[in-house]
Amino acid sequence: MPWISRLTTYGLTTCVALGLGCGDSSAEGDSQFSSAGPTSGTTLDTETGDEMSTQTSTPTTSTTTNTDTDTDTDTDTDSSDTADGGTKFDMAVIPDTDEPPPPPPSCKVVDDMDAVGICRESAPPDSFDPDEQWTFFGPPGFDESIVSPLVINLTDDNDDGEIDLCDIPEVIVVAGPSGQLSDTKPAKMFALDGETGEVQFEFAMLVQFGATPATGDIDGDGLPEIVAVEPGGSGRLLAFEHDGALKWTSDTVWGSAQSSAIALADVDADGDVEIIAGHVLYDHLGQQIWAQPGDHIYSASTAADLDGDQQLEIITGVGAWRPDGTPYFLNQQIVAATNSIAAHPQVADVDDDGEPELVIAVENGIYLLESDGSVVWSQFRPTGEPNDWNRPLNIHDLDGDGFPEFGASAPQHYGVWEFDQTTLWSANIADPSGQAGGTAFDFLGAGQAQTVYADEDNLHVYDETGFELLATPRKSGTIIEYPIVADIDNDGSAEILVVSNSGFGGNVPYTVRAIRDVQDRWIQGRRIWNQHTYHVTNVREDGTIPQFEPPNWEGLNTFRTQAQIEGGGLCLPEPQG
Repeated sequence: MPWISRLTTYGLTTCVALGLGCGDSSAEGDSQFSSAGPTSGTTLDTETGDEMSTQTSTPTTSTTTNTDTDTDTDTDTDSSDTADGGTKFDMAVIPDTDEPPPPPPSCKVVDDMDAVGICRESAPPDSFDPDEQWTFFGPPGFDESIVSPLVINLTDDNDDGEIDLCDIPEVIVVAGPSGQLSDTKPAKMFALDGETGEVQFEFAMLVQFGATPATGDIDGDGLPEIVAVEPGGSGRLLAFEHDGALKWTSDTVWGSAQSSAIALADVDADGDVEIIAGHVLYDHLGQQIWAQPGDHIYSASTAADLDGDQQLEIITGVGAWRPDGTPYFLNQQIVAATNSIAAHPQVADVDDDGEPELVIAVENGIYLLESDGSVVWSQFRPTGEPNDWNRPLNIHDLDGDGFPEFGASAPQHYGVWEFDQTTLWSANIADPSGQAGGTAFDFLGAGQAQTVYADEDNLHVYDETGFELLATPRKSGTIIEYPIVADIDNDGSAEILVVSNSGFGGNVPYTVRAIRDVQDRWIQGRRIWNQHTYHVTNVREDGTIPQFEPPNWEGLNTFRTQAQIEGGGLCLPEPQG
Protein backbone atom coordinates (compact mmCIF):
# COMPACT_ATOMS: atom_id res chain seq x y z
CA MET A 1 0.00 0.00 0.00
CA PRO A 2 1.48 3.41 -0.94
CA TRP A 3 2.20 5.78 1.90
CA ILE A 4 3.43 9.29 2.62
CA SER A 5 6.25 10.31 4.89
CA ARG A 6 6.43 13.88 6.17
CA LEU A 7 10.03 14.95 6.53
CA THR A 8 10.86 17.92 8.76
CA THR A 9 14.06 19.84 8.10
CA TYR A 10 15.02 22.93 10.10
CA GLY A 11 11.48 23.10 11.46
CA LEU A 12 9.93 23.35 8.00
CA THR A 13 7.94 20.48 6.56
CA THR A 14 8.06 19.01 3.10
CA CYS A 15 6.31 15.89 1.83
CA VAL A 16 8.09 12.84 0.45
CA ALA A 17 5.74 10.57 -1.44
CA LEU A 18 6.44 6.90 -1.95
CA GLY A 19 4.31 5.46 -4.69
CA LEU A 20 2.03 8.48 -5.17
CA GLY A 21 1.99 12.27 -5.14
CA CYS A 22 2.26 14.08 -1.82
CA GLY A 23 -1.23 15.11 -0.84
CA ASP A 24 -2.73 12.58 -3.24
CA SER A 25 -6.32 11.95 -2.22
CA SER A 26 -5.75 8.23 -2.51
CA ALA A 27 -3.47 8.45 0.51
CA GLU A 28 -6.01 10.15 2.71
CA GLY A 29 -7.85 6.99 3.74
CA ASP A 30 -11.20 7.59 5.36
CA SER A 31 -10.83 11.37 5.27
CA GLN A 32 -10.76 11.72 1.48
CA PHE A 33 -13.58 13.56 -0.24
CA SER A 34 -16.14 12.18 -2.60
CA SER A 35 -18.05 14.03 -5.27
CA ALA A 36 -21.75 14.72 -4.96
CA GLY A 37 -24.57 15.80 -7.19
CA PRO A 38 -25.34 19.46 -7.68
CA THR A 39 -28.12 19.49 -5.09
CA SER A 40 -26.68 17.20 -2.47
CA GLY A 41 -24.58 19.59 -0.43
CA THR A 42 -21.28 18.77 1.24
CA THR A 43 -20.82 17.19 4.63
CA LEU A 44 -18.09 16.19 7.04
CA ASP A 45 -18.80 13.96 10.00
CA THR A 46 -18.35 16.20 13.03
CA GLU A 47 -17.62 13.32 15.35
CA THR A 48 -14.97 11.50 13.31
CA GLY A 49 -14.14 13.75 10.36
CA ASP A 50 -14.30 10.58 8.28
CA GLU A 51 -16.11 11.82 5.21
CA MET A 52 -16.71 15.07 3.42
CA SER A 53 -18.43 15.44 0.07
CA THR A 54 -18.22 18.33 -2.35
CA GLN A 55 -20.30 19.44 -5.27
CA THR A 56 -17.29 19.94 -7.51
CA SER A 57 -15.92 17.26 -9.79
CA THR A 58 -13.28 14.93 -8.40
CA PRO A 59 -9.84 16.34 -9.29
CA THR A 60 -7.33 14.47 -11.37
CA THR A 61 -4.88 12.67 -9.10
CA SER A 62 -1.25 13.70 -9.51
CA THR A 63 1.43 11.02 -9.61
CA THR A 64 4.45 13.27 -9.15
CA THR A 65 6.36 13.72 -5.93
CA ASN A 66 5.66 17.43 -5.95
CA THR A 67 2.95 19.00 -3.79
CA ASP A 68 2.43 21.81 -6.30
CA THR A 69 0.31 22.03 -9.39
CA ASP A 70 1.62 23.88 -12.42
CA THR A 71 -0.28 26.76 -13.94
CA ASP A 72 -0.43 25.10 -17.34
CA THR A 73 -0.56 21.37 -16.58
CA ASP A 74 -1.05 19.04 -13.66
CA THR A 75 2.21 17.17 -14.13
CA ASP A 76 5.04 19.69 -14.29
CA THR A 77 7.42 19.90 -11.37
CA ASP A 78 7.49 23.24 -9.54
CA SER A 79 11.00 24.59 -9.51
CA SER A 80 10.19 26.88 -6.60
CA ASP A 81 9.79 23.94 -4.23
CA THR A 82 13.14 23.37 -2.52
CA ALA A 83 14.68 19.93 -2.29
CA ASP A 84 15.91 20.36 1.28
CA GLY A 85 12.51 20.81 2.86
CA GLY A 86 12.48 24.59 2.69
CA THR A 87 9.32 26.65 2.66
CA LYS A 88 7.33 26.60 -0.57
CA PHE A 89 6.63 30.24 -1.33
CA ASP A 90 5.24 29.85 -4.85
CA MET A 91 2.96 27.21 -6.28
CA ALA A 92 3.75 27.00 -9.96
CA VAL A 93 6.28 27.60 -12.69
CA ILE A 94 6.07 31.10 -14.14
CA PRO A 95 5.04 30.81 -17.80
CA ASP A 96 7.01 32.40 -20.62
CA THR A 97 6.40 36.14 -20.51
CA ASP A 98 8.02 39.42 -21.35
CA GLU A 99 7.43 40.62 -17.82
CA PRO A 100 10.24 40.31 -15.26
CA PRO A 101 9.90 37.41 -12.80
CA PRO A 102 8.67 38.09 -9.26
CA PRO A 103 11.28 38.69 -6.56
CA PRO A 104 12.81 35.59 -4.97
CA PRO A 105 11.39 34.30 -1.69
CA SER A 106 12.56 36.22 1.35
CA CYS A 107 12.39 35.62 5.06
CA LYS A 108 11.80 39.35 5.49
CA VAL A 109 8.94 41.53 4.36
CA VAL A 110 9.55 42.76 0.81
CA ASP A 111 6.18 44.41 0.27
CA ASP A 112 5.09 47.83 1.53
CA MET A 113 1.55 47.09 0.28
CA ASP A 114 1.61 50.25 -1.86
CA ALA A 115 1.43 48.42 -5.19
CA VAL A 116 -0.53 45.42 -6.44
CA GLY A 117 0.82 43.30 -9.29
CA ILE A 118 -0.87 40.87 -11.64
CA CYS A 119 -0.96 37.32 -10.33
CA ARG A 120 0.61 34.73 -12.62
CA GLU A 121 -0.29 31.61 -10.70
CA SER A 122 -3.53 29.70 -10.79
CA ALA A 123 -4.81 26.30 -9.80
CA PRO A 124 -6.55 23.78 -12.08
CA PRO A 125 -10.27 24.52 -12.36
CA ASP A 126 -11.21 21.32 -10.49
CA SER A 127 -9.00 22.09 -7.48
CA PHE A 128 -11.68 22.81 -4.89
CA ASP A 129 -11.39 19.51 -3.02
CA PRO A 130 -11.33 20.46 0.70
CA ASP A 131 -10.07 18.18 3.44
CA GLU A 132 -9.42 18.52 7.15
CA GLN A 133 -5.80 19.42 7.91
CA TRP A 134 -6.17 19.34 11.70
CA THR A 135 -8.67 19.82 14.50
CA PHE A 136 -7.95 21.33 17.91
CA PHE A 137 -9.98 20.51 21.01
CA GLY A 138 -9.35 22.75 24.00
CA PRO A 139 -8.86 21.25 27.46
CA PRO A 140 -11.89 20.34 29.59
CA GLY A 141 -13.75 23.48 30.60
CA PHE A 142 -12.07 25.50 27.82
CA ASP A 143 -13.10 23.75 24.64
CA GLU A 144 -15.44 26.24 22.96
CA SER A 145 -14.58 29.24 20.81
CA ILE A 146 -16.84 32.06 19.71
CA VAL A 147 -14.35 34.59 18.27
CA SER A 148 -12.46 34.50 14.99
CA PRO A 149 -8.95 33.05 15.23
CA LEU A 150 -5.86 35.09 14.33
CA VAL A 151 -2.74 34.09 12.37
CA ILE A 152 0.79 35.44 12.88
CA ASN A 153 4.37 34.21 13.37
CA LEU A 154 5.20 33.93 17.10
CA THR A 155 7.94 31.28 17.30
CA ASP A 156 11.35 30.55 15.77
CA ASP A 157 10.51 27.20 14.20
CA ASN A 158 13.67 26.77 12.13
CA ASP A 159 16.01 27.72 15.01
CA ASP A 160 17.86 30.40 13.06
CA GLY A 161 17.58 32.92 15.89
CA GLU A 162 14.84 35.00 14.26
CA ILE A 163 11.06 34.96 14.07
CA ASP A 164 10.34 35.73 10.45
CA LEU A 165 8.49 34.62 7.32
CA CYS A 166 10.56 31.44 7.03
CA ASP A 167 8.89 30.13 10.19
CA ILE A 168 5.50 28.47 10.44
CA PRO A 169 2.72 30.84 11.57
CA GLU A 170 0.76 30.32 14.77
CA VAL A 171 -3.01 30.28 15.10
CA ILE A 172 -4.26 32.25 18.11
CA VAL A 173 -7.51 30.88 19.47
CA VAL A 174 -9.62 31.95 22.45
CA ALA A 175 -11.27 28.94 24.11
CA GLY A 176 -13.89 29.38 26.80
CA PRO A 177 -16.13 27.51 29.21
CA SER A 178 -18.09 24.50 28.09
CA GLY A 179 -21.82 24.95 27.67
CA GLN A 180 -21.82 28.63 28.67
CA LEU A 181 -22.22 31.11 25.85
CA SER A 182 -21.73 34.04 28.20
CA ASP A 183 -19.33 36.18 26.23
CA THR A 184 -17.81 37.90 29.29
CA LYS A 185 -16.74 34.65 30.99
CA PRO A 186 -13.04 33.81 31.54
CA ALA A 187 -11.33 32.00 28.68
CA LYS A 188 -7.88 30.70 27.87
CA MET A 189 -5.89 31.86 24.86
CA PHE A 190 -3.67 29.39 23.01
CA ALA A 191 -1.02 29.66 20.32
CA LEU A 192 -1.29 26.65 18.00
CA ASP A 193 1.21 25.42 15.44
CA GLY A 194 -0.33 26.33 12.08
CA GLU A 195 0.86 23.13 10.46
CA THR A 196 -0.26 20.59 13.05
CA GLY A 197 -2.68 22.37 15.41
CA GLU A 198 -0.55 21.39 18.40
CA VAL A 199 -0.37 23.82 21.32
CA GLN A 200 2.82 25.88 21.26
CA PHE A 201 1.97 27.66 24.50
CA GLU A 202 -0.87 29.01 26.62
CA PHE A 203 -1.05 32.73 27.39
CA ALA A 204 -0.26 33.82 30.94
CA MET A 205 -3.69 35.14 31.96
CA LEU A 206 -7.34 34.45 31.30
CA VAL A 207 -9.06 36.67 28.75
CA GLN A 208 -12.65 37.51 27.87
CA PHE A 209 -14.46 34.71 26.03
CA GLY A 210 -16.36 36.88 23.55
CA ALA A 211 -13.91 39.72 22.77
CA THR A 212 -11.76 39.34 19.64
CA PRO A 213 -8.05 40.10 20.25
CA ALA A 214 -5.67 41.79 17.83
CA THR A 215 -2.02 41.06 17.17
CA GLY A 216 0.90 43.05 15.77
CA ASP A 217 4.13 44.74 16.78
CA ILE A 218 2.84 47.53 19.03
CA ASP A 219 6.16 48.63 20.56
CA GLY A 220 8.57 48.51 17.61
CA ASP A 221 10.74 45.70 18.99
CA GLY A 222 10.35 43.62 15.84
CA LEU A 223 8.18 41.03 17.57
CA PRO A 224 4.39 40.83 17.63
CA GLU A 225 2.30 41.39 20.72
CA ILE A 226 -1.29 40.31 21.33
CA VAL A 227 -3.90 42.65 22.83
CA ALA A 228 -6.95 41.04 24.45
CA VAL A 229 -9.57 41.96 27.06
CA GLU A 230 -9.72 40.73 30.65
CA PRO A 231 -12.83 38.79 31.70
CA GLY A 232 -15.93 40.66 32.82
CA GLY A 233 -18.26 43.08 31.11
CA SER A 234 -16.03 46.12 31.67
CA GLY A 235 -12.58 44.62 31.39
CA ARG A 236 -9.21 46.28 31.00
CA LEU A 237 -7.02 45.62 28.02
CA LEU A 238 -4.28 43.01 28.40
CA ALA A 239 -1.16 43.05 26.23
CA PHE A 240 0.95 39.90 25.90
CA GLU A 241 4.44 39.36 24.54
CA HIS A 242 4.96 37.01 21.60
CA ASP A 243 5.71 34.16 24.04
CA GLY A 244 2.45 34.60 25.98
CA ALA A 245 3.90 36.53 28.94
CA LEU A 246 1.85 39.46 30.22
CA LYS A 247 3.27 42.79 29.02
CA TRP A 248 0.87 45.29 30.60
CA THR A 249 -2.68 45.91 31.78
CA SER A 250 -4.38 49.11 30.62
CA ASP A 251 -4.76 52.00 33.06
CA THR A 252 -8.55 52.21 32.63
CA VAL A 253 -11.38 49.79 31.92
CA TRP A 254 -12.63 49.69 28.38
CA GLY A 255 -16.32 49.79 29.26
CA SER A 256 -19.03 47.52 27.88
CA ALA A 257 -16.59 45.31 26.03
CA GLN A 258 -18.61 42.17 25.46
CA SER A 259 -18.60 40.67 21.98
CA SER A 260 -16.48 43.46 20.55
CA ALA A 261 -13.10 43.53 18.85
CA ILE A 262 -9.71 45.23 19.19
CA ALA A 263 -7.92 46.94 16.28
CA LEU A 264 -4.36 48.23 15.87
CA ALA A 265 -3.24 51.23 13.79
CA ASP A 266 -0.78 54.12 13.85
CA VAL A 267 -3.59 56.65 13.64
CA ASP A 268 -1.46 59.81 13.95
CA ALA A 269 1.44 58.51 11.80
CA ASP A 270 4.02 59.21 14.50
CA GLY A 271 5.60 55.76 14.45
CA ASP A 272 3.80 54.56 17.59
CA VAL A 273 0.90 52.14 17.32
CA GLU A 274 -2.45 52.98 18.89
CA ILE A 275 -5.09 50.51 20.07
CA ILE A 276 -8.72 51.01 19.10
CA ALA A 277 -11.27 49.46 21.44
CA GLY A 278 -14.75 50.45 20.30
CA HIS A 279 -14.98 54.19 20.90
CA VAL A 280 -11.88 54.30 23.14
CA LEU A 281 -8.32 54.98 21.96
CA TYR A 282 -5.24 53.74 23.86
CA ASP A 283 -1.54 54.21 23.26
CA HIS A 284 0.88 51.30 22.86
CA LEU A 285 1.53 51.29 26.62
CA GLY A 286 -2.13 50.78 27.51
CA GLN A 287 -2.78 54.37 28.58
CA GLN A 288 -6.11 55.82 27.51
CA ILE A 289 -5.84 58.73 25.07
CA TRP A 290 -9.54 59.53 24.79
CA ALA A 291 -13.00 57.95 25.01
CA GLN A 292 -16.25 58.88 23.29
CA PRO A 293 -19.62 58.32 24.99
CA GLY A 294 -21.86 55.38 24.25
CA ASP A 295 -21.71 51.60 24.28
CA HIS A 296 -19.94 49.38 21.81
CA ILE A 297 -21.34 45.91 22.42
CA TYR A 298 -21.25 43.67 19.33
CA SER A 299 -19.06 46.04 17.35
CA ALA A 300 -15.69 46.34 15.67
CA SER A 301 -14.33 49.82 14.95
CA THR A 302 -11.74 50.50 12.27
CA ALA A 303 -9.47 53.29 11.01
CA ALA A 304 -8.88 54.90 7.60
CA ASP A 305 -7.53 58.15 6.18
CA LEU A 306 -10.79 59.71 5.06
CA ASP A 307 -9.47 63.20 4.25
CA GLY A 308 -6.06 62.50 2.72
CA ASP A 309 -3.96 64.07 5.48
CA GLN A 310 -1.96 60.83 6.10
CA GLN A 311 -3.57 60.41 9.50
CA LEU A 312 -6.29 57.88 10.16
CA GLU A 313 -9.76 58.66 11.40
CA ILE A 314 -11.20 56.25 13.96
CA ILE A 315 -14.52 55.01 12.58
CA THR A 316 -17.39 53.63 14.63
CA GLY A 317 -20.97 52.96 13.67
CA VAL A 318 -22.20 56.52 14.08
CA GLY A 319 -19.22 58.69 13.25
CA ALA A 320 -15.51 59.21 12.87
CA TRP A 321 -12.96 60.97 15.07
CA ARG A 322 -9.55 62.42 14.35
CA PRO A 323 -6.54 61.07 16.25
CA ASP A 324 -6.80 63.90 18.80
CA GLY A 325 -10.41 62.95 19.60
CA THR A 326 -12.12 65.83 17.80
CA PRO A 327 -15.11 64.78 15.67
CA TYR A 328 -14.59 64.29 11.96
CA PHE A 329 -18.28 63.64 11.45
CA LEU A 330 -21.23 62.36 13.46
CA ASN A 331 -24.15 60.91 11.55
CA GLN A 332 -27.27 61.92 13.43
CA GLN A 333 -29.48 59.73 11.25
CA ILE A 334 -27.74 56.60 12.50
CA VAL A 335 -27.59 57.95 16.04
CA ALA A 336 -31.34 58.57 16.05
CA ALA A 337 -32.09 55.20 14.49
CA THR A 338 -29.88 53.08 16.73
CA ASN A 339 -29.13 55.09 19.89
CA SER A 340 -25.89 53.13 19.99
CA ILE A 341 -22.33 53.16 18.71
CA ALA A 342 -22.54 49.38 18.32
CA ALA A 343 -21.99 48.66 14.64
CA HIS A 344 -19.65 47.30 12.00
CA PRO A 345 -18.06 49.92 9.73
CA GLN A 346 -16.27 48.86 6.52
CA VAL A 347 -14.26 51.08 4.14
CA ALA A 348 -13.86 50.72 0.35
CA ASP A 349 -14.23 52.63 -2.92
CA VAL A 350 -17.62 51.31 -3.96
CA ASP A 351 -18.44 53.75 -6.80
CA ASP A 352 -15.07 53.90 -8.60
CA ASP A 353 -14.51 57.59 -7.83
CA GLY A 354 -11.11 57.05 -6.25
CA GLU A 355 -12.38 58.06 -2.82
CA PRO A 356 -13.35 55.91 0.15
CA GLU A 357 -16.93 55.25 1.15
CA LEU A 358 -18.16 53.84 4.46
CA VAL A 359 -20.46 50.84 4.59
CA ILE A 360 -22.03 50.75 8.05
CA ALA A 361 -23.99 47.76 9.32
CA VAL A 362 -26.24 48.59 12.29
CA GLU A 363 -29.30 46.99 13.82
CA ASN A 364 -31.90 48.54 11.50
CA GLY A 365 -30.05 48.08 8.21
CA ILE A 366 -26.99 48.88 6.14
CA TYR A 367 -25.93 52.46 5.40
CA LEU A 368 -23.65 53.77 2.66
CA LEU A 369 -21.89 57.03 3.49
CA GLU A 370 -19.48 59.27 1.65
CA SER A 371 -16.16 59.88 3.39
CA ASP A 372 -17.53 63.08 4.94
CA GLY A 373 -20.42 61.20 6.53
CA SER A 374 -23.14 62.26 4.10
CA VAL A 375 -25.66 59.52 3.39
CA VAL A 376 -25.85 57.87 -0.04
CA TRP A 377 -28.45 55.32 1.01
CA SER A 378 -29.74 54.11 4.34
CA GLN A 379 -31.49 51.27 6.14
CA PHE A 380 -30.94 48.86 3.26
CA ARG A 381 -32.23 45.43 4.27
CA PRO A 382 -31.22 43.21 1.36
CA THR A 383 -33.41 40.23 2.24
CA GLY A 384 -36.22 42.21 3.84
CA GLU A 385 -35.56 40.77 7.29
CA PRO A 386 -35.98 43.60 9.82
CA ASN A 387 -33.78 44.87 12.62
CA ASP A 388 -30.99 42.30 12.71
CA TRP A 389 -28.28 43.78 10.49
CA ASN A 390 -25.51 44.64 12.97
CA ARG A 391 -23.25 42.03 11.41
CA PRO A 392 -19.71 42.19 9.98
CA LEU A 393 -19.69 42.57 6.20
CA ASN A 394 -16.97 41.70 3.72
CA ILE A 395 -16.12 43.63 0.55
CA HIS A 396 -14.46 42.02 -2.47
CA ASP A 397 -14.75 41.84 -6.26
CA LEU A 398 -16.39 38.45 -6.06
CA ASP A 399 -17.52 38.03 -9.67
CA GLY A 400 -14.41 39.41 -11.37
CA ASP A 401 -16.12 42.36 -13.07
CA GLY A 402 -13.64 44.89 -11.68
CA PHE A 403 -16.06 46.35 -9.13
CA PRO A 404 -16.54 45.36 -5.49
CA GLU A 405 -19.57 43.64 -4.03
CA PHE A 406 -20.42 43.09 -0.38
CA GLY A 407 -21.36 39.93 1.46
CA ALA A 408 -23.86 40.11 4.31
CA SER A 409 -25.76 37.73 6.54
CA ALA A 410 -29.23 37.87 8.01
CA PRO A 411 -31.07 35.41 10.27
CA GLN A 412 -32.18 33.24 7.34
CA HIS A 413 -29.99 34.27 4.40
CA TYR A 414 -26.43 34.94 3.35
CA GLY A 415 -25.88 36.76 0.08
CA VAL A 416 -23.83 39.05 -2.09
CA TRP A 417 -25.04 42.42 -3.36
CA GLU A 418 -23.82 45.10 -5.71
CA PHE A 419 -23.61 48.60 -4.31
CA ASP A 420 -26.55 49.67 -6.47
CA GLN A 421 -28.48 47.24 -4.22
CA THR A 422 -29.01 44.59 -6.88
CA THR A 423 -28.66 41.00 -5.74
CA LEU A 424 -25.82 38.89 -7.08
CA TRP A 425 -27.00 35.81 -5.20
CA SER A 426 -28.62 34.76 -1.92
CA ALA A 427 -28.59 31.42 -0.08
CA ASN A 428 -30.61 30.00 2.79
CA ILE A 429 -28.73 29.73 6.09
CA ALA A 430 -29.58 29.52 9.80
CA ASP A 431 -28.34 32.31 12.07
CA PRO A 432 -31.22 33.72 14.15
CA SER A 433 -29.06 33.89 17.28
CA GLY A 434 -26.25 36.29 16.54
CA GLN A 435 -24.25 38.36 14.10
CA ALA A 436 -21.92 35.97 12.26
CA GLY A 437 -19.98 37.23 9.26
CA GLY A 438 -18.16 35.85 6.26
CA THR A 439 -15.02 36.33 4.21
CA ALA A 440 -13.81 35.62 0.67
CA PHE A 441 -10.76 34.43 -1.24
CA ASP A 442 -10.00 33.40 -4.82
CA PHE A 443 -8.75 29.90 -3.97
CA LEU A 444 -8.07 29.01 -7.61
CA GLY A 445 -6.58 32.32 -8.75
CA ALA A 446 -9.15 32.44 -11.55
CA GLY A 447 -10.37 36.01 -11.06
CA GLN A 448 -13.58 35.11 -9.24
CA ALA A 449 -13.60 34.66 -5.47
CA GLN A 450 -15.30 32.10 -3.27
CA THR A 451 -17.32 33.19 -0.24
CA VAL A 452 -16.72 31.48 3.12
CA TYR A 453 -19.40 31.78 5.80
CA ALA A 454 -20.37 29.87 8.95
CA ASP A 455 -23.82 29.94 10.55
CA GLU A 456 -25.16 28.11 13.63
CA ASP A 457 -24.88 24.68 12.01
CA ASN A 458 -22.46 24.64 9.07
CA LEU A 459 -19.43 26.12 7.40
CA HIS A 460 -20.42 27.06 3.85
CA VAL A 461 -18.33 27.88 0.80
CA TYR A 462 -20.03 29.36 -2.28
CA ASP A 463 -18.69 30.16 -5.72
CA GLU A 464 -19.22 33.52 -7.42
CA THR A 465 -22.74 32.53 -8.51
CA GLY A 466 -23.87 31.31 -5.09
CA PHE A 467 -23.45 27.63 -5.97
CA GLU A 468 -22.56 25.80 -2.75
CA LEU A 469 -19.15 24.13 -2.99
CA LEU A 470 -18.98 23.00 0.62
CA ALA A 471 -21.25 22.58 3.63
CA THR A 472 -19.59 20.93 6.60
CA PRO A 473 -21.08 20.82 10.11
CA ARG A 474 -20.00 23.07 12.94
CA LYS A 475 -21.92 24.43 15.94
CA SER A 476 -22.14 27.99 17.25
CA GLY A 477 -24.36 30.39 19.09
CA THR A 478 -22.75 33.02 16.79
CA ILE A 479 -21.59 36.33 18.19
CA ILE A 480 -19.54 38.36 15.67
CA GLU A 481 -17.17 35.58 14.58
CA TYR A 482 -16.44 34.57 11.01
CA PRO A 483 -14.12 32.06 9.29
CA ILE A 484 -10.75 33.30 8.07
CA VAL A 485 -8.41 32.34 5.22
CA ALA A 486 -4.60 32.39 5.40
CA ASP A 487 -1.57 30.28 4.59
CA ILE A 488 -1.34 29.01 8.14
CA ASP A 489 1.50 26.52 7.59
CA ASN A 490 3.65 28.44 5.08
CA ASP A 491 3.32 25.73 2.44
CA GLY A 492 2.33 28.10 -0.36
CA SER A 493 -1.36 27.17 -0.25
CA ALA A 494 -4.22 28.85 1.61
CA GLU A 495 -6.24 27.19 4.36
CA ILE A 496 -9.58 27.93 6.04
CA LEU A 497 -10.00 28.26 9.81
CA VAL A 498 -13.37 27.99 11.55
CA VAL A 499 -14.26 27.87 15.25
CA SER A 500 -17.05 25.99 16.98
CA ASN A 501 -18.94 25.83 20.27
CA SER A 502 -21.93 24.01 21.69
CA GLY A 503 -24.34 26.67 20.49
CA PHE A 504 -27.71 26.01 22.07
CA GLY A 505 -27.04 22.45 23.11
CA GLY A 506 -25.29 19.34 21.96
CA ASN A 507 -21.69 18.27 21.69
CA VAL A 508 -18.88 20.57 20.60
CA PRO A 509 -17.55 19.14 17.33
CA TYR A 510 -14.19 20.90 17.77
CA THR A 511 -12.72 24.14 19.09
CA VAL A 512 -11.08 25.16 15.82
CA ARG A 513 -10.65 23.28 12.55
CA ALA A 514 -8.19 23.86 9.69
CA ILE A 515 -9.31 22.91 6.18
CA ARG A 516 -7.03 22.67 3.15
CA ASP A 517 -7.24 21.37 -0.39
CA VAL A 518 -6.57 17.63 -0.33
CA GLN A 519 -3.56 18.16 -2.64
CA ASP A 520 -2.63 21.67 -1.40
CA ARG A 521 -3.39 23.21 -4.78
CA TRP A 522 -5.16 26.33 -3.54
CA ILE A 523 -3.10 29.41 -4.27
CA GLN A 524 -1.13 31.18 -1.58
CA GLY A 525 -2.83 33.72 0.64
CA ARG A 526 -0.99 35.97 3.04
CA ARG A 527 0.45 34.33 6.14
CA ILE A 528 -1.30 36.68 8.54
CA TRP A 529 -4.76 37.68 9.78
CA ASN A 530 -4.28 40.01 12.71
CA GLN A 531 -7.64 41.49 13.72
CA HIS A 532 -11.38 41.45 13.20
CA THR A 533 -11.29 44.48 10.86
CA TYR A 534 -8.43 43.06 8.79
CA HIS A 535 -8.17 44.70 5.38
CA VAL A 536 -4.66 43.65 4.25
CA THR A 537 -2.96 47.07 4.20
CA ASN A 538 -3.45 47.49 7.95
CA VAL A 539 -0.56 45.08 8.72
CA ARG A 540 2.55 43.70 7.04
CA GLU A 541 3.09 39.96 6.95
CA ASP A 542 5.66 40.15 9.75
CA GLY A 543 3.15 41.84 12.06
CA THR A 544 4.52 45.37 11.79
CA ILE A 545 1.86 48.08 11.68
CA PRO A 546 2.58 50.65 8.93
CA GLN A 547 3.29 54.21 10.03
CA PHE A 548 1.56 55.44 6.88
CA GLU A 549 -1.11 52.90 6.03
CA PRO A 550 -1.65 52.55 2.28
CA PRO A 551 -5.34 53.13 1.48
CA ASN A 552 -6.94 49.72 1.09
CA TRP A 553 -9.35 51.11 -1.53
CA GLU A 554 -6.60 52.15 -3.98
CA GLY A 555 -5.26 48.68 -4.74
CA LEU A 556 -7.13 45.59 -3.65
CA ASN A 557 -10.25 47.51 -2.60
CA THR A 558 -11.27 44.81 -0.14
CA PHE A 559 -12.31 44.57 3.48
CA ARG A 560 -12.32 41.52 5.74
CA THR A 561 -11.08 39.24 2.94
CA GLN A 562 -7.70 37.72 2.11
CA ALA A 563 -5.23 38.63 -0.64
CA GLN A 564 -3.12 36.47 -2.90
CA ILE A 565 0.67 36.85 -2.75
CA GLU A 566 3.47 35.88 -5.10
CA GLY A 567 7.12 36.27 -4.17
CA GLY A 568 5.97 37.95 -0.97
CA GLY A 569 4.11 40.72 -2.82
CA LEU A 570 0.40 41.43 -3.21
CA CYS A 571 -1.21 40.59 -6.52
CA LEU A 572 -4.62 40.38 -8.14
CA PRO A 573 -5.59 37.66 -10.61
CA GLU A 574 -6.83 38.77 -13.99
CA PRO A 575 -10.50 37.90 -14.53
CA GLN A 576 -10.97 35.00 -16.94
CA GLY A 577 -13.10 35.47 -20.02
